[in-house]
Amino acid sequence: MSVRSTRTLALLLAGLSMFGPFSIDAVFPAFPQMGLQLGADKLAMQQVVSVYLGAYALMSIVHGPLSDALGRRRVILAGLAVFTLASAGCALARDLPTLLAFRALQGLSAGVGLIVGRAVIRDVLQGDDAQRLMSQVSMIFGIAPAIAPVVGGWLLGAGRWPLIFWFLGGFGLLLLLSVGRWLPETHPPHARLPLQPGRLLRDYAGIARNPRFLRLTAAGALNFAGLFLYVASAPAFVMDILGKGEREFAWLFLPTIGGMTLGSFMSGRLAGRWPPLRQVEAGFACCALASIGNVVYCELVPQVSVPWAVLPMMVLAFGVALIFPVVTLSILDLYPRQRGAASSLQAFCQLTLNSVVAGVLSPLLSHQALHLAMGMLGFFVIGWLVWRWEARSMRRLPPPPSSPVIEPGEQL
Repeated sequence: MSVRSTRTLALLLAGLSMFGPFSIDAVFPAFPQMGLQLGADKLAMQQVVSVYLGAYALMSIVHGPLSDALGRRRVILAGLAVFTLASAGCALARDLPTLLAFRALQGLSAGVGLIVGRAVIRDVLQGDDAQRLMSQVSMIFGIAPAIAPVVGGWLLGAGRWPLIFWFLGGFGLLLLLSVGRWLPETHPPHARLPLQPGRLLRDYAGIARNPRFLRLTAAGALNFAGLFLYVASAPAFVMDILGKGEREFAWLFLPTIGGMTLGSFMSGRLAGRWPPLRQVEAGFACCALASIGNVVYCELVPQVSVPWAVLPMMVLAFGVALIFPVVTLSILDLYPRQRGAASSLQAFCQLTLNSVVAGVLSPLLSHQALHLAMGMLGFFVIGWLVWRWEARSMRRLPPPPSSPVIEPGEQL
């Protein structure tokens, strides 16, 4: 690929990855106003996030196989069209059940960009080049959670909460037009797999039984869950614990995404210079520093405050961004002919965990800063132990003579 086409592809894939998390974070500043108008308390409003994530996770197991069978471009375009219409439905909702129904429809379609986009990267690039492009996409994608609550706050100042969903619909429409104009089809007909439910279930069963897939997926998902705990708890953390206003979510998101963007940049720079295992170990070291330091700070200080309360999230995000490209590409390399399915199952596992974090752990832990810090530390410790297990297993494996071609339903 030429430098220009690679940059265009990176921008498109980053935009496709952005609209999913953007739809989560943009509505956070509107929670008080939405709850007041819809007659919902804080716990009920938390379902605006958890319903979205649950639908996102459920549909994530379908997006990848659909793209393996029908082509990447067609599936992405269909998902964007549904998301745009669902955003309009959210804007027009006048009660909580209707809003939750359209939020679920948003979630069913929002994962198409992130999941199929990963497969697109592996379709067109290999090795260090794929890691560099994955890092570029992650770096641009990282802007979304940082600016989403800020944009949501601005829109809330210009009007009422439906304006946020109209903005999301416009963003979806812009992506739809951009993909139609500039995204090529990277999965040609001769490489596609028939969409047969029986074979799909066997493929998923084979992938899910692969110990390496399970360890890699768990290591990445658990480590990210410590960061997502704060994202899901943003309204309580920013407004109740830190005492900031509805337009001050940047205190949490700017440092967090700054760390993620810097980590993604470093991951791209380290591709081909550091062995993948060394890069992941460095990422986990950063996560350890952030998690332990966060618990110590919250234990020693009676009332947490900025900037010290948010610096651990910046360091943690930096470490997560170093880990993510290596883990994701390792998963996709396990199944060269089923990248869509492997990407879908990885996303399903991570999103299912995120749904539990948003719907169960966040309401339980977000009342005190120390409880959130302990949750972050717990996720890091378990994720690190799983990674150590995988690293020992990888060192015992002989290097393969060449990349194998995995037939449908076959397991490494």
